[in-house]
Amino acid sequence: MKGTATVIKHTGSHYLLSELPQWELFPAVLRGRIRLRGGSATNPVAVGDIVDYETDGPEGTAAITAVHPRRNYLIRKSTNLSRQNHVIAANIDRAFLVVTLAFPELKLPFLDRLLVTCEVYGVRPVIVLNKTDIFRGEFAEDFAPVLDNFHKIYSLAGYDVIEVSARTGEGIGRIHALCAEGVSLFSGESGVGKSSIIKALDPSLDPRTAEISDAHLQGRHTTTFYEMYRTSAGEFIIDTPGIRGFGLVDLTREEIPLYFPEMLRESRGCRFTPCTHTHEPGCAVKLAMEEGRIAPERYSSYLGMLEDSSEGKYR
Repeated sequence: MKGTATVIKHTGSHYLLSELPQWELFPAVLRGRIRLRGGSATNPVAVGDIVDYETDGPEGTAAITAVHPRRNYLIRKSTNLSRQNHVIAANIDRAFLVVTLAFPELKLPFLDRLLVTCEVYGVRPVIVLNKTDIFRGEFAEDFAPVLDNFHKIYSLAGYDVIEVSARTGEGIGRIHALCAEGVSLFSGESGVGKSSIIKALDPSLDPRTAEISDAHLQGRHTTTFYEMYRTSAGEFIIDTPGIRGFGLVDLTREEIPLYFPEMLRESRGCRFTPCTHTHEPGCAVKLAMEEGRIAPERYSSYLGMLEDSSEGKYR
């Protein structure tokens, strides 16, 4: 028997498939020749991939025989110095990039690398600011300027920010409305509450969660495998392991500013083309930062990516 299905989960060399929008999971393995097509990626087949399969008899295990072309995907290097890449997921309608202001500490360069990767590979990002019950509670006065600045940084860049509390349910309705449209992925650092948000979307789901480490105020690694879920409302969502490092893939110095939307917009006024937006006279991007149209935090992230590129970390 032959058919076409979507990859729901993979653990090593074993996969779960389903012929979406039906939700009837069945196991599968890879045929050896597909392993040779993966290039530098550690996983030639990823969650969200649409694949062809064959089974031998009614009780036979399915074998994945081909992978359909991806309309988009997210990919990362496990470390900046790694030569191998890992495809996080494929054929995604949006990526919810989950962050918090604290517990664990907010790292804007990490978020900006995620955003650049979404821009490069054609995935629509939505920033989710989780744990509003903390920074709108007794510590509201302390967090107020940080919260305002966060919104300013990413509104200047043109990104949506949804404030959410998995604990109180704030913002979960907006997430629901977006998840109703296609396949959504949740990604972010360990401990930001991705799995808790998924459980708030559908309490019957049981993605693994863990508390924050008191010693380092960092998230503990919880989700082990990339996996797609179907909620009781029929939404398809992908949970991912918490990420502690995110290396960009195959970007040159000249390409990096093209994936900062606010820098791309302003760069049309630069005197020189191409312009690195670092030392050139008549740079419209640096002028826009000085005049408040580009957040200095985003520009700082850009400089960090340039430095990594010059050291060969994006090859």
